[in-house]
Amino acid sequence: MSEYRNTVPENWFVDPVRLGVPGVRRVRATDDDTLAWQADALCAQTDPEAFFPEKGGSTRDAKKICTTCEVRGECLDYALQNDERFGIWGGLSERERRKLRRRA
Repeated sequence: MSEYRNTVPENWFVDPVRLGVPGVRRVRATDDDTLAWQADALCAQTDPEAFFPEKGGSTRDAKKICTTCEVRGECLDYALQNDERFGIWGGLSERERRKLRRRA
């Protein structure tokens, strides 16, 4: 058993936070880095075209990804604050975000 322990290198563990693996930790945005949440966004790991469909195209795949995303709220806040007019942001389409703005 001691032979095995002697063959394991000291640096065997790779810290996923240090590597920047998305979803490992939740990044809190600061005034200096308001887009830090994007590091944990699931859309950053998928096909971006799903989030910007052609006119009349399906938004289903993008919205499905958004339902399990940890930073969905931050994403939607960003889209509303910056008046994003295209694409799926925070699980909502352009039309849905417009309706949300009118209600507020």
